[in-house]
Amino acid sequence: MLVERGLQAMNVELVSDAYAIAANYLRRSGAIPDTLVTNERLLEIIIKLLQHGEFNKIRLANKAIARFEAQGEARAVA
Repeated sequence: MLVERGLQAMNVELVSDAYAIAANYLRRSGAIPDTLVTNERLLEIIIKLLQHGEFNKIRLANKAIARFEAQGEARAVA
């Protein structure tokens, strides 16, 4: 990651690819609606994983899917 003037720049292509993979799976499974609107919760999960050092887009997507589904189950129980 590049740090310039106190701001972090992240790999937009990596985030985009991981989001596309995860969102496609979650749409097909019915976990998120089939719309063109970005799911902010999924995007936040991906960005947090990236900030914690995950840079492989497949692992990033898989971990994001697992966390998204786990958070959804936790919200359903609460």
